[in-house]
Amino acid sequence: MNQSNYVPICLSLLTVPFLCGLLVVESLRRELLELGQASEEVFRGDRLPILNFPEPSSNP
Repeated sequence: MNQSNYVPICLSLLTVPFLCGLLVVESLRRELLELGQASEEVFRGDRLPILNFPEPSSNP
């Protein structure tokens, strides 16, 4: 077998892992975006409790 026959065989063998890798990267990207949006919702101001700080006393 000469070297010119290796190229099509290598391409056909690497196509499936490459496509699977693309699917994994896309799903990982989507999950990270959803995680970022969920964490943003946690830190919104209307969901945090109101902290009542005591007024500083004016005793000299």
